[in-house]
Amino acid sequence: MSETKSKQTSLSDHLIEEYKRQQALFSAQPAIIQRFLEVQGKQIAEAIVEGEVRIRFSLPDRVVCTLENVDQPALITIPQNQRTYSAGSFINRLRKVELYRELRHSLTKLEQSPDRAVSVATGLLRHAAVMHMVYNMLPAGRTVAYKLAEEGETIPSVPEEDELEPESAITAATDAIAEEGKTEEGRGDLLVPFVPYARKFFVPQWVVFNENGDLLVKSLEEAEAHIKSMQRFMEVLFLAVALAPYISADDEYAKKRYGMLGQLVNQGRALAIYQTKEIIARIKERATSGNLNRGLSLSLPYFDDQELRIDISKFEVIPAGRIMFVPAFVVRAVHQEEVKVSQDTRYSPSTRKHLLLLLELLEQAFETA
Repeated sequence: MSETKSKQTSLSDHLIEEYKRQQALFSAQPAIIQRFLEVQGKQIAEAIVEGEVRIRFSLPDRVVCTLENVDQPALITIPQNQRTYSAGSFINRLRKVELYRELRHSLTKLEQSPDRAVSVATGLLRHAAVMHMVYNMLPAGRTVAYKLAEEGETIPSVPEEDELEPESAITAATDAIAEEGKTEEGRGDLLVPFVPYARKFFVPQWVVFNENGDLLVKSLEEAEAHIKSMQRFMEVLFLAVALAPYISADDEYAKKRYGMLGQLVNQGRALAIYQTKEIIARIKERATSGNLNRGLSLSLPYFDDQELRIDISKFEVIPAGRIMFVPAFVVRAVHQEEVKVSQDTRYSPSTRKHLLLLLELLEQAFETA
């Protein structure tokens, strides 16, 4: 255990050191070179996030870097024929090779160039791209604190209670949203405050369920759209780390990952519970009208906290045929599924616990029916 912890500490120190080195190198560049790198970095970041097929990028015409046997950093020119490059192709897209993987490979090769200026400039371009992803492509959030939902979990996802926070007054710009189409001439935007529970999360406008599992938005479709926004947020952070692992040492990255990860797990689970309750209601409705006497199979949604997405657990309740629906059939099928889930090593412990809770909701709904 101590050896593993030592390796993790060593890796963390290495990432911090690399992050600081790239930051210092970027700061040492003339302002015009910094602006050039930022523009190219933005282009690269948006291309890989949007999943484009191909990306062209350029290195600056010169870069400040250290040279062997030279005490002071020097401004070194990069030859014209070593400035323009590309990554990605239609053939690789057909092979399902993602652009960020090809770009990462191309950048690594350039960083291994014997030409010091080309190597340094490539590293700075990579740095500019991930900084744009973390700082400019994602909304800023609130300072939040989460706790574990239950003992044994690894992702804090339940907002800590803040007894000092006012329940009604708007205390910051992130406490309300400006509604479109509801302003009067001569007046500013109409600010609609978020409910207190939503303000406990990193990005309140994407919170779609309250602490009781009730919808805070107009429809389930809108809730699913907000969940997808949270997933995209996490995907951008994943791509940033995939491109430059040392970005995980950045304070803003850490704040955004912690804030959104807890929010997505919380709201993703709430969505699965809400959908499960809808399934229960539909089964009871169809059973009452006699529409379940030809078989019943269930697709039970659950939130996978490793993949960070809603997945489906499918199982049969009543085989196809002329069999009258009896609530006990659901209870029996749930018991069988609980055994499978309990022994399935593909689930993380917390995902397994969450899925078993959903199955328990099904069981309770029909064991006394």
